[in-house]
Parts: sequence; structure tokens; C-alpha cells
Amino acid sequence: MFEVKAQAHADKREHYADLVQQARGLMAGERDLIANAANFSALLFHTLPDLNWAGFYLYDGNELVVGPFQGKPACIRIALGRGVCGTAAQTRQTQVVRDVNAFDGHIACDAASQSEIVVPLVKSDGSLLGVWDVDSPHVARFDEDDRAGMEALCAVFMELAAA
Repeated sequence: MFEVKAQAHADKREHYADLVQQARGLMAGERDLIANAANFSALLFHTLPDLNWAGFYLYDGNELVVGPFQGKPACIRIALGRGVCGTAAQTRQTQVVRDVNAFDGHIACDAASQSEIVVPLVKSDGSLLGVWDVDSPHVARFDEDDRAGMEALCAVFMELAAA
């Protein structure tokens, strides 16, 4: 049985390093994408502070479609290039948005969301799997440490779950 460990950490980097190890353990030996995405979402939603949504949008060859997540019901489909998720998918670059109200074209799936980070998930062959999306009810919740941590976590997810 896997147990989510709430531990005190000296800083964000240490917290993310610990989460990388927990994610590795959680997904070890499991190759089902949906199962791993569901557990990955739950792990991060319940261990990172000040989140109101954490989950996946998976690319179906045409648009992003909501996948496993934690939080309130979400937008179901997002076009490439639209909103923070669509921008991350189209540009293949992580988007760190301090204030979603200042992001041109932001899609408000949950009015409580005030900041957001979205990491594109790109397969080894260069094709798009989807995006990892995390929202917070606080402005400026995400910074460069979060970018580095989320990208490291997503690299583990892609290595173990999307092979």
C-alpha cells in the first residue's frame, strides 16, 4: 500500500525532490496511462499547498480533452492555442501564469482559480501526449521553483507512465 507522506521541507526544491521520489514509487511497475495519471494527480493535489485543481488534458489528435484530475469539474475540451493549456500544448513550453486574469484568452473553468502552471507532455518521438495543469486560488502561487519541480515530476510521469 502506498501512503502519501506529509513531511516538513526546508524549501520548495526539497519538497519537489521528495515528490519526485514518491511519484516514482507510486507508479513503479504500472504501465497504464490512466491509472498512473489518476494517482499522479491525487499525489500532487494532496501534497502541494494552495491548489484548487490538478490534472491532465490529453491530446486526441485534434484538441485537448480532460483526463484524470483532482478538483471541481473542469472544461472538457480545449483547442490548441486557446487558454493557458492550449498555449502550452501549441508552443510546447511550460506556462507559469502569476495572474490568470492578466492572461489574454484565459479560460475560466473555475472562477476561484487565480494562478496557473501548465507543463506540456511531449513523447520521446516528439508527439504531444497532452498537458499537466495545476491551478491555485492565490495570485502568484507559482514561481520558477514550481516550474522546475513540475517539469521534473512530469519527466518522471512521461518516463514511467507514458512509455
